Amino acid sequence: MNEAVKLAKSNLESLKGGPFGAVVVKDGKIVGRGFNSVTSLNDPTAHAEVMAIRDACKNLESFQLDGCEIYSSCEPCPMCLGAIYWARPARLYFAASREDAARAGFDDSYIYEQIPLAPEIRDLPTVKLDAAGAIKVFEAWNNTDSKTLY
Repeated sequence: MNEAVKLAKSNLESLKGGPFGAVVVKDGKIVGRGFNSVTSLNDPTAHAEVMAIRDACKNLESFQLDGCEIYSSCEPCPMCLGAIYWARPARLYFAASREDAARAGFDDSYIYEQIPLAPEIRDLPTVKLDAAGAIKVFEAWNNTDSKTLY
């Protein structure tokens, strides 16, 4: 956790993004590091946890983080939490809470409130279109023997 907080502090000093840091650990060794790079990369997905997951997956040559632990300087936002679940680490640790982040101007409560709503009543206009073509792709996926499940 100290390394994650150190990355957050370093990022605050460099102003490359928000004050967030994360590391991925496997067998007691750091295999991935990330810090918030949203503003320096002009990438709204470049949160510390996502960057740490990308780094760890590259270093481990795997799309999953089996047997890994993620340490984040702050409770992950909904996007990062989704990425963490997809990466399937063994455990997640965080230091500051989402309430602490909100007091610093990083309030994710709006997103948390929108997620459980039906798509048609979310504030972001969301429209479901004809799915026939997309469903055919899923059917083809189901019939493919050479796929990699995840």
